[in-house]
Amino acid sequence: METKRTAYGNMILCNDYGAIGDPRLKKRDIKKIEDALGVEVVLGEIAGLPYVGSLATATNKGVMAHPLITEEEEKVLTDVLKVPVNGGTVNFGVPYVATGLIGNKYAAVAGSLTTGPELFMIGQALDVVS
Repeated sequence: METKRTAYGNMILCNDYGAIGDPRLKKRDIKKIEDALGVEVVLGEIAGLPYVGSLATATNKGVMAHPLITEEEEKVLTDVLKVPVNGGTVNFGVPYVATGLIGNKYAAVAGSLTTGPELFMIGQALDVVS
């Protein structure tokens, strides 16, 4: 990438079906991201904030997002990522979900301060409970 930006993990939220990008990304960067990931990138925000990659964790089964996600933002994420979206927190109330949560279609790993109710919500959101 020919840019000063370096924290693309904070700027992109993606799964195998699509990607949401920071609205401040340039068109040439979006094209490179689409080519690299093999999915369409749609620009968007979560909770009115641009750094979507730090505000949510996405898998091919679900998304756990910042608890203040709006209905409109949730609809965009659902349409682009093609999975259900839920709001919640990690690590005893931290709304920047991706700072304390990673996952795939099989399992999720959360920060050590994550409470039982938060773990329940994560399991439901990412569909990793049996």
